[in-house]
Amino acid sequence: MMNALSFSLSEGHDHIQLDHLLKILGLVSSGGEAHQVIEEGLVSVNDEVELRKRKKLRSGDAVVFEANSVIIE
Repeated sequence: MMNALSFSLSEGHDHIQLDHLLKILGLVSSGGEAHQVIEEGLVSVNDEVELRKRKKLRSGDAVVFEANSVIIE
């Protein structure tokens, strides 16, 4: 079963980096772990495997990692 989450961008910011999102939401324990799971192809953005650690996520993007689905607002 998927755990549906949402993340609201801070006012004045139009994006968040993928590695930062995973860490901020507590889906990984460190930035290093975020880089590892991204490099291993375990994270999808908008239904495609994303290998760029610093991929800029914008409003409307959907991230899936393990049993978590995150919508960027």
